[in-house]
Amino acid sequence: MDTITVASVPKLRTGVRLTFDHVRGVHVLLFPEGVLVPNSTATAVLQLCDGTTPVSGIIALLEGRYQGVQETDVLAVLARFGQRRVIEWT
Repeated sequence: MDTITVASVPKLRTGVRLTFDHVRGVHVLLFPEGVLVPNSTATAVLQLCDGTTPVSGIIALLEGRYQGVQETDVLAVLARFGQRRVIEWT
């Protein structure tokens, strides 16, 4: 997807899994090419990439949990993970 909008619907790609590593005490993103340790902001976004919630819904959910959520920040996180081919768009 070239342009991500608030109507776009992200989901983790097949073979990608976000899980909690109890040894390290952090969330890790497992995918065929490796492992990423996303920061807490990225983890919050990735947890909502369910293939049914549009970006606008993800932003609304995050605004309900945290102060200062910016649409541009959420879009930037999603764009970075899209470039890494960790998420896809339905």
